[in-house]
Amino acid sequence: MTTPTGRRERKKALTRQALADAALELFLEHGYDGVTVAQIADAADVSLATLFKHVPDGKEALIFDDGTERREAVVAAVRDRPAGTSVLAALREFMAGRGPFATDLTPELLRKRDLIVGTPALAGYQRKLWIAGEGALAAAIAGEGDAQDPAVRALARYVLEVPELAGTDPDPRASLDAIFDLLERGWTG
Repeated sequence: MTTPTGRRERKKALTRQALADAALELFLEHGYDGVTVAQIADAADVSLATLFKHVPDGKEALIFDDGTERREAVVAAVRDRPAGTSVLAALREFMAGRGPFATDLTPELLRKRDLIVGTPALAGYQRKLWIAGEGALAAAIAGEGDAQDPAVRALARYVLEVPELAGTDPDPRASLDAIFDLLERGWTG
């Protein structure tokens, strides 16, 4: 995330961070459903109007960025992949280091991941953020080709659904690998 340069932008970013920190702390302590937006605003020492000004999408949006970082990262995984690495291999590696598939998370990030994966509203919002990157990922996959090609769009959509499909499985990494194996070799019936 880039650092805002103007005073107003810095203050907005600080308020947004205070809201995100308060929300995460309260969600971890009381569970997502046990926390109201009024409690979050109070914990961050802002009014409800200020909270909704910064986060109009509701409390599930409080612990996520706007999706720009993930969209840019998944596109970069394809665009900046090493020579000789297939699109699917690059996407598999990228996904393996994210969310439910990551194995090297700090205890704090592990708690946050478990909260997101275990809370339907948060998991749903996260899915919404992933799916919002479909067009950008399709364009990266297509390269110089047609990003509107149904096969390219389908591949982009399916890859972005992987966290939803496999993230709550008993062995998410094995499920991720099974999905990418299927994508790489195709359905054989």
